[in-house]
Amino acid sequence: MGMVADRKTNGRNGEGRYSWGFGSLIRRKQVDSVHLRREGRTQLARKLSAVDLVAIGVGATVGAGVYILVGTVAREHSGPALTISFLIAGIAAALSAFCYAELACRCPSAGSAYHYTYICVGEGFAWLVGWALILEYTIGSSAVARGITPNLALFFGGEEKLPAFLARHTIPGLGVVVDPCAAVLILIVTMLLCIGIKESTLAQTIVTTVNVSALLFIIIAGGYLGFKTGWIGYEIPSGYFKFGVNGMFTGSAIVFFSYIGFDSVSSTAEEVKNPQSDLPLGIALALSICCILYMLVSVVIVGLVPYYDLDPYTPISSAFASYGVQRAVYIITAGAVTALCSSLLGSLLPQPRVLMAMARDGLLPSFFSDINECTLVPVKSTITTGVFAAVLAFFMDVSQLAGMVSVGTLLAFTTVAVSVLILRYVPPDEVPLPSSLQKSIDTLSSRCSDNIQEINNNNLKDLAGSFGSKGDALLRNPLIEKGVVAQDVQKEQMRRKIAAWTIALLCIGVLILASSASAEFLPSILRFTLCGVGGVLLLCSLIVLACIEQDDARHGFGHTGGFICPFVPFLPAACILVNTYLLIDLGAATWIRVSVWLVIGAMVYIFYSRTHSALLNAVYVPSAYANEIYRSSSASVA
Repeated sequence: MGMVADRKTNGRNGEGRYSWGFGSLIRRKQVDSVHLRREGRTQLARKLSAVDLVAIGVGATVGAGVYILVGTVAREHSGPALTISFLIAGIAAALSAFCYAELACRCPSAGSAYHYTYICVGEGFAWLVGWALILEYTIGSSAVARGITPNLALFFGGEEKLPAFLARHTIPGLGVVVDPCAAVLILIVTMLLCIGIKESTLAQTIVTTVNVSALLFIIIAGGYLGFKTGWIGYEIPSGYFKFGVNGMFTGSAIVFFSYIGFDSVSSTAEEVKNPQSDLPLGIALALSICCILYMLVSVVIVGLVPYYDLDPYTPISSAFASYGVQRAVYIITAGAVTALCSSLLGSLLPQPRVLMAMARDGLLPSFFSDINECTLVPVKSTITTGVFAAVLAFFMDVSQLAGMVSVGTLLAFTTVAVSVLILRYVPPDEVPLPSSLQKSIDTLSSRCSDNIQEINNNNLKDLAGSFGSKGDALLRNPLIEKGVVAQDVQKEQMRRKIAAWTIALLCIGVLILASSASAEFLPSILRFTLCGVGGVLLLCSLIVLACIEQDDARHGFGHTGGFICPFVPFLPAACILVNTYLLIDLGAATWIRVSVWLVIGAMVYIFYSRTHSALLNAVYVPSAYANEIYRSSSASVA
């Protein structure tokens, strides 16, 4: 108790201790949903159910990629084992889904991975994640919109037969190909998102239903043809694993990106009626449905046509055409168009909420945090992101920047897994309070100091009674009881230090292992040595984390009673390893482009966000006393 009082007394000294230098990178905020209710701000409308979340997750995940990836990956990497590649990728995606599910239940507010990282890791890392997600959603939505035009043209008999106001045109002298259809579609989706979350989710449900129906047609009709003809695609002399196990895993790494999108569910956490139960259910069902659909489609298509005969651009349509089912191309094209539309909606939905969360925290102008009182959605953020994405899609062919989309998602997946480890072993034990509450903090600190002696005496009497005849010795030596308490506190502090350093070493080990495994240009001896060093660090860190106890404070952190991630620390560690490897494996060209964006973000943070942060002058106090301080402040005002 005495140490708690000391920490409270030092609350004034804590003011601004994270304001300057590297300290600002690690200052952490409290769970937003509680904080917002205390300040009485307008929140997003809680209207979404588990069914709505499944529609958002499936719609954002099952894009047109499956209509193309099946042919490319089967021909070049997996062969007939494409189904297993999808299964392995689905399991890898499930690792991140488990981590998202726990954090979404504990911290059900807008912002997704940015929000979780700010609470568990720190402001600087959260800014990095949020800035990368802005890039991902902007380029992703523009790329998806650009892909709709050629697919839509198939219904008109080719791009040259499209209406003039939808067809692509080349600006004379500049060589820039503009795409009005892509821009118009983005603006339509933006207006739909401004109407309300329930209305836009209804549209997402309808479009996703059409897309899933097209995939079911492929599975059922293709299965009928397969059983009728004997699945000739599997009757090849090279066997099931044509490219070996390595080819199968390479294919898994490629098709893993077809599972990106389920994290859109967590971005709507503040708009879910029952987040503790519906969020994990929505994430789990969305990912499971996507995995099952991908696997069944790959089973059918690879079975209908030998993998080496699949068309790399239109594998599904050409597979049905080889059996004389020409009309199936219209159903498949309708599925591809609706898949792109649902992906577009899934890309534009989360970005305004990330911007809103960052603006709430002071890292972006307050303009982005405004919520419309009629529709209860961030209209200003939605319009801003929609217009910017429409302009980008109109003037630029962003297909070359598609690799940059993956950086934001993989970075978010990695930091979310690290956040789960921090939450379990070293959860935040201090809460940032506004400097306006300094008087209440000082009052409570003074009261605690005055009561220390009385409390200690009572504790001594109770403790002496429990020891019987030995209690007299304890009463004669009051320092013994204080020593016991101090020893327990020191043990807990030591456990937290060991856990924190172990998590840091685990991340370093993963980075060394993933980097050396991807560095094929290194000499074999150096490469294997680095892999060994990284593997040893990772293994030793896991052993230490498995042996030490998790923090008891995790049971009361955030909102309790929701989903709990299993197999900690092993599952989050596997998630960190998989996503870090995929991040490094994106290639130098992608990272050079991303680095430009990240440098711009660093400049914005240094010259604006750091000095406008809501935590700039915050006073940090022990978490157990935050509610008491708020009650004391309310009482004094009354």
